[in-house]
Amino acid sequence: MSATYDQLVDLLVERFAVDRARIRPEVTFEELEMDSLFLVELLLVMQSEFDVKISDDAASPTDTISHAVGLIEGQPSATTS
Repeated sequence: MSATYDQLVDLLVERFAVDRARIRPEVTFEELEMDSLFLVELLLVMQSEFDVKISDDAASPTDTISHAVGLIEGQPSATTS
């Protein structure tokens, strides 16, 4: 996968105590037992860590880790916009 994927996995493990062995590109947030409230918090952290702007409703519990990576990589940097 990409450097963004690796960084997102590290973030999930270190900040949200997700078991690294359970994280795969095709796994959904729901499968990782993450609800919509968690996603809002994750999206806020993603914005801060990756310096991008992502709306609070850009992801749902049925979205995959790959979807989250696409959200990050599809956004211009907040400092350049």
